[in-house]
Amino acid sequence: MSGHSKWATIKHKKGAADAKRGKVFSKIAKEMTIVAKAGGGDPGNNPTLRTLMAKAKSVNMPNDNIDRAIKKGTGELAADILEEITYEGYAQGGVGLVVKVLTDNKNRAAAEVRNIFKKNNSDFAGLGAVSRGFERKGTIMVPATDGLTEDGLMEVVLGAGADDMITEEGGFTVTTQPSAFAEVCAALEAASIAFDQENSQVGLVAVQLVPVSDLSVAKAVNKFVSMLEDHDDVQDVYTNMSVDDAIAEQAHE
Repeated sequence: MSGHSKWATIKHKKGAADAKRGKVFSKIAKEMTIVAKAGGGDPGNNPTLRTLMAKAKSVNMPNDNIDRAIKKGTGELAADILEEITYEGYAQGGVGLVVKVLTDNKNRAAAEVRNIFKKNNSDFAGLGAVSRGFERKGTIMVPATDGLTEDGLMEVVLGAGADDMITEEGGFTVTTQPSAFAEVCAALEAASIAFDQENSQVGLVAVQLVPVSDLSVAKAVNKFVSMLEDHDDVQDVYTNMSVDDAIAEQAHE
């Protein structure tokens, strides 16, 4: 889920993720297959695959799963044909949702994702109605640690081509152009600066946020997003909801 406050959301998701590791592995494997098919199975020549492999290792995904996903992408193993589909709509409070799906059955996925929308008193919006308010960016989450200074981190990431860095409670959010994402990640690794590989990605970032101050609305949006994220074919859910840290914490309770 993308939105504000990112660090409060990550804290909640880490607590829930352990019970869903199998589903997390499956989603990463699907993405690896697509990326390996598009750019080859050699991580040395495919920076997107290299980043995904680091993400897989950060969640303790077995090497056999990683190898199998890559070989499906390169054609060394048989694989289902996966299609990338985007669905858009609105949650309570006028919060926009963009849902990215990878599926081997688009009719089934459309019906099941639409059913989740209907359960949350919503329906699909026209293509572009919501997504035009987002832009594709790299987002790197760097937790606050002893010895890590804002100036020191900024020097590393901006020197590697990052666009911006925001200091928040819990850590730093670094944004990049998609083409610079892998290079900034590599610069952090070279500087021995740990970052949250599981929650760092190239994805959609809202250009204009929708502020939500009503706790019940924030909870309803989070419930909607959780239902979508639990679906096997849903890879990512992006929102433009903006809440302060206090409401974000309560909204996940």
